[in-house]
Amino acid sequence: MTASGIPVIDVTPFLAGTPTGKRAVARAIGRACEEIGFFTIVGHGVDPGLVQRTYDLSRDFFDLPMDQKQAIKRPAPEQNRGYNAIGQETLSYSIGEAAPPDFKEFLSIGPVDVPAGDAYYTCPASYPHFAPNLWPARPAALRETWTEYFRALDALAGDLMRACALALELPEAFFADKIDRSISMMRVINYPDQAIEPLPGQLRATPHSDYGTLTILKSENVPGGLQVKNRAGAWVDAVAEPDSFVVNLGDLMAVWTNDRWISTLHRVVNPPRDRALGSRRQSIVFFHQPNYDALITCLEGCHGPGNPPRHAPVTSGEHRLQKFLKASKLKQSAA
Repeated sequence: MTASGIPVIDVTPFLAGTPTGKRAVARAIGRACEEIGFFTIVGHGVDPGLVQRTYDLSRDFFDLPMDQKQAIKRPAPEQNRGYNAIGQETLSYSIGEAAPPDFKEFLSIGPVDVPAGDAYYTCPASYPHFAPNLWPARPAALRETWTEYFRALDALAGDLMRACALALELPEAFFADKIDRSISMMRVINYPDQAIEPLPGQLRATPHSDYGTLTILKSENVPGGLQVKNRAGAWVDAVAEPDSFVVNLGDLMAVWTNDRWISTLHRVVNPPRDRALGSRRQSIVFFHQPNYDALITCLEGCHGPGNPPRHAPVTSGEHRLQKFLKASKLKQSAA
């Protein structure tokens, strides 16, 4: 357990595949999902060298001149692809709260292994979930490295979803047919130094919940970091452990579990003004999301007499699309 109350879970026993190890890890994840909706994992098996290469190449991209970054700018608010400059997203709009634009820039991709000629990925209903990725010309190695990272994190997310199923006393493969054509997304976010004081109410990332099943985050401990709103309503720091990932639940797990599991509000705060220079922060974020046509509805074991379903059924794709549009700068202007 970290000082903030976010559990640290070694998932090695689950990945080893022993029944006892699987049950122990699943229980730990279930407790974390009920108590705070965040946990840190170690023993995940992702190559630290791959993580470092992804980090370094991403930093090289953000250091490019603006015209080179804008060459692959996001085509449309509903297409979470390409480059977004500072001021083009306000995440708190996704939960209906106004704020100045977030002080960050980011580069995003979606699925990297889309089968050619399969109508599921090209029919009208698939838009914008399988829109083509936009890759920068420089750095030259970024595409290959990001693709490898996406595959590694997608596999890890699948393992965590199996653990979540066991934690909910479901068959281990319960979620398998709901995530086998997932619309997951990877985003690397650059929070630059703040040489100029932000606007009143402006944060690196305003309070929000994530949209899908779970988010797997690699970040660094610098001034101005991630904070989580706990059950008591207090904001607590999420400190990154060495060679770990921070994992948090998204909205769809809350829908599935009737809020038994929490899609927790979180934010990224500004550094103190006396530490604003040298506070640049970069986060590698993998947002796991079920198939666009997966209908998310309350699980049988999560409702009953006196505890009716709290959320209307929603498809994965529609929920995410509406959240994207709310958080985009165009939506802000129209609000």
